[in-house]
Amino acid sequence: MTQLAIDVPENIFSTLRLPPAEFAREMRIAAAVQWYAEQRVSQEKAAEIAGQSRIEFIDELRRRRIPAIQLDLDELEAELNDG
Repeated sequence: MTQLAIDVPENIFSTLRLPPAEFAREMRIAAAVQWYAEQRVSQEKAAEIAGQSRIEFIDELRRRRIPAIQLDLDELEAELNDG
């Protein structure tokens, strides 16, 4: 696994009331949720980025009020017609 180092302001931990390890975990989850919401990554890949199982990631989406199923109207009609 590749490690990534980023610089953040020292006061960010007290502002968010998170220790550094929890802050890093939250950043991974937030990035994965955002990229999934933007349809840049699949649900499976987003869960991997977040360091979660797919079920845990779907639950995280629910908590953040992000739709777990991302289909536009044309895709939905195609799914319904194929079934």
